[in-house]
Amino acid sequence: MGQYGSLQDTATLHNGVKMPYFGYGTVFMEEPIITWAIRQGIRSIDTAADYENEEEVGKAVKSCGVPREELFITSKVWNREQGYEKTLRAFEASRKKLGLEYLDLYLIHWPCPDYDLYVDTWRALETLYRDGVVRAIGVSNFFPEWIERIREEVSILPMVNQVEYNPFYQQWEIRDYCRAHGILLEAYSPMAQGTLARSTLLSALAEKYGKNANQIAARFLYQEGIAIIPRSSRPERIASNLEIFDFFLLPEEVEAIYRLNNPCGRRGMDPYTFHELKSLREQIAEREAKAKG
Repeated sequence: MGQYGSLQDTATLHNGVKMPYFGYGTVFMEEPIITWAIRQGIRSIDTAADYENEEEVGKAVKSCGVPREELFITSKVWNREQGYEKTLRAFEASRKKLGLEYLDLYLIHWPCPDYDLYVDTWRALETLYRDGVVRAIGVSNFFPEWIERIREEVSILPMVNQVEYNPFYQQWEIRDYCRAHGILLEAYSPMAQGTLARSTLLSALAEKYGKNANQIAARFLYQEGIAIIPRSSRPERIASNLEIFDFFLLPEEVEAIYRLNNPCGRRGMDPYTFHELKSLREQIAEREAKAKG
C-alpha cells in the first residue's frame, strides 16, 4: 500500500492470490444495491449461505458489467452443514445459487467448538481448494486456539480470518496471531454498527480531515493492513465509505484510536456459544427485539 492508497489496493494471501482490502458486506442485500456497489469500484463481495442471498449476488455478478475475473467473491459454509461430506454438498449448493464456476474465497462461518466438526470441515475446504473450485480458503470468527488445531492436524493454513473488528473492539490477540502466521485479517462490522460518532476522538479526527467517523475507522483499519467489508443499503453511505484514500492518519492518531479498544465491546455473536440451529436473520431479529425492550 502507498501512503494514501486506492480502492483497488490488494493484499497478497500466503498462496499468492490477491484479495482487495476494501469489500462490501451483503447481509440482507439484494441484486440492485450489490450491482450499484460494484459499479462504484468495489470488487470484493462477501456473502454466505446463511444470508440467503447468494442468488442475488450471482445476479449482480452477471449484470454489473465487470468481468468475472476482476471480482473477488466470498461465501461461507453454515453451521448445520459442517462436517466433510456435508460441507462439500453445501459448497456445491452455494456455487449453484451463485451461478459461478469457482469462488475466490470460501470460509467456515463459525467454529462451533461444541460440534467439534471444524477440522473435518476444514479438510473439505482443502479438497475444494485442491480441486480448483476455490482460489483461497479461510475461517471466520476463529480464535487462535482453533486455528492452531487446524495448523497441527491438517496441511493448509487458513489464508483469511474474518472477525468482528472496529475501533471500539480491536481483537489484538487475533490480529497479532494472524500477522505472525501470514493470515489476512478481514473485519466485519468495521463501523461498529453505526455507533462510531459517539466517540469524541473519532469526531475530532473527522473534523480535522473533513471526513466522518466511519471514514476515520475505515482509514484506521486500512492503515493497519486489515481488509474491511462494510455493509450498507444506502448508496450515499456506500459512496461515502469509499472516500478514505485522500488522507493519512498520523502515528499518534493511530495510537489514540488503539486506546478506544474495549475488550467487552463485542456487538456480534460469541464464537464459543453461537452454534444454535437458528438462521442469522432469526438471531438478529431476537437481538433487536430484546434491545427494544
